[in-house]
Amino acid sequence: MTQQSPHAEFTDAARRCSEVILRRYSTSFALACRLLAPATRPHVAAIYAWARVGDEVVDGAMDDPVAARELIAETRRRTHRAIERGLDPDPVTHAFADTARRFGIDARLVDPFYDSMEADIDVTEHTEESLRRYIHGSAEVIGEMCLRTFAGGGLGDDDEMAAGARALGAAFQKVNFLRDIREDFTDLGRNYLPGRDPRALTEKDVRELADDVDADLRIARTAINRIPGRDRLAVAAAHDLFAELNDRLRAAGASGVSAGRVRVPDPVKLAVIGRAAAGRGRSGARPGAARGGAVAR
Repeated sequence: MTQQSPHAEFTDAARRCSEVILRRYSTSFALACRLLAPATRPHVAAIYAWARVGDEVVDGAMDDPVAARELIAETRRRTHRAIERGLDPDPVTHAFADTARRFGIDARLVDPFYDSMEADIDVTEHTEESLRRYIHGSAEVIGEMCLRTFAGGGLGDDDEMAAGARALGAAFQKVNFLRDIREDFTDLGRNYLPGRDPRALTEKDVRELADDVDADLRIARTAINRIPGRDRLAVAAAHDLFAELNDRLRAAGASGVSAGRVRVPDPVKLAVIGRAAAGRGRSGARPGAARGGAVAR
């Protein structure tokens, strides 16, 4: 057995830490990630864990807003240093930096994320424009980061694929806004729905918000079908899980959404993932060669 270098051994341990965070915080996404190619899986987990840590800082893990702002600023600087150096003593930052260095994830994608985390500290009511910027930084860039890791890399420079990745990230975030409306407004004092009152949500509000998610999911489907290999089925499974949740939010209506978090039961999650893995999912993704001229690796 070949002995790992100290750097490689630490990187492996850091990746395992990221996988623990993924499993702890998102059962749905963790289940879908099981379908990823083994070479891709640790990189997507590293991206998820890195983003989750930032999100937890601003969502109450640190009660003091001033201290949270300082910590986010330091984490931003630390992330950039880790990407430059290729090493950080914090396992989550190190795993992300390793992925970033391998796949060309740089300040163009990293900085908007931290901008959105800072907005969560300062902004309680969004305008349409501020929400657009927030969704870009908190979700669309994460979609682009993940895209860069699929099929060994190289997909991130395709403009149509990148647009699809951004649309999928936006859809996921918008579903979360609708699902978490009570928690966001009551516990965190935030309103992510410009022009709408979370305390007086209407049936029309829910219908329009769910329709907006469906529009993003339709854009994403074209890109999903061009992802080579197993990674396509994993992304299709994630797409289908959030589409299922969006349908349930729509069906719950204003009263159901306002009452608390609408969920997809675990047996349904497993069924949705099973259909996606077999190529019978809602995204239309099929096993085998990707569409649009991409070649599976």
